[in-house]
Amino acid sequence: MFRYIVRRMLFSIPVLLISSILVFLAIHLTQDPTKALSINPRITSADIARLKHQLGLDRSGWQQYTAWLSHFLRGDWGKSLFSQKPVAPDIRSAFVNSAVLGLTGTGISLIIGVGIGVYAALRQYSLFDNIATTGAFVGLSIPNFWFAVLLQIFFGVYIVKWFHLTQPLFPVAGIATPGTVGFHLLDRMRHLVLPSIVLAVQIIAVYSRYMRASMLEVMHSDYLRTARAKGLRERRVVARHAMRNALIPITTQLAIDVGAIAGGLIITEAIFEYQGMGYFFITAMRNGDYPQILPWLMITVFFVILFNLIADIVYALLDPRIRYA
Repeated sequence: MFRYIVRRMLFSIPVLLISSILVFLAIHLTQDPTKALSINPRITSADIARLKHQLGLDRSGWQQYTAWLSHFLRGDWGKSLFSQKPVAPDIRSAFVNSAVLGLTGTGISLIIGVGIGVYAALRQYSLFDNIATTGAFVGLSIPNFWFAVLLQIFFGVYIVKWFHLTQPLFPVAGIATPGTVGFHLLDRMRHLVLPSIVLAVQIIAVYSRYMRASMLEVMHSDYLRTARAKGLRERRVVARHAMRNALIPITTQLAIDVGAIAGGLIITEAIFEYQGMGYFFITAMRNGDYPQILPWLMITVFFVILFNLIADIVYALLDPRIRYA
């Protein structure tokens, strides 16, 4: 197992480098951070040339990339081309915000989705199973952006109008109430409600379907019949033996979902103006700010690789028959 982990980590290094090169080339060939300045009639071509020299944009693409990479490996993530602020604190703040939202939504989805899937499998073709199946298909069919806007209109307009509120029960944008100083847990939790609901709807649908299908397959296996023949209670058979093996497909999906949280929930964060990694990425791409985009990419790819590796390790813990050479 140790050699397998080391080998996977070594293979991740070229993946990180190739990903960063491809993204840098895409930005370098399609974006010009100084293009917006040409609209201003008071800025001359000499001013733009001087700015490009100050930002290092007059050097070749390879020189810009190698300069960024050498600083990145030394722990210097550089400064934004526009704000001239260090990139690391902004990414750290955005990462924490995305982690709070993503883990909240995913944790709720995991508990509800697994519970629905297990109960639907144990009550196959019952009324609950039919309702759960229909609800899952509806949840999978709802576009995130449409559902997010629907919630914003409902809570931000109709609920306020019907109950004559001075402000929405659950805020429809941002991570804190404007004018708030410092950290307020209740205010932050209120801002998390609507984005978490949008995030959870589809994930619950996916987890419940995976868990139902996996449980139905496991419930008819030979080792469960053996466990029942030994006189074990059905509750123990389900909880100790069936669920443990049925969780393997969920582990794969959970690793993908948690790993993707590092890159941000782009659609959800953009609609709710939630200052996470997804919102950070959209802003940086719009500005062509590669010193911000490349660290974002490295963090995202690293966490995707890491959590896929963790999923492989968890496989072996859930099913002793799985071994890695």
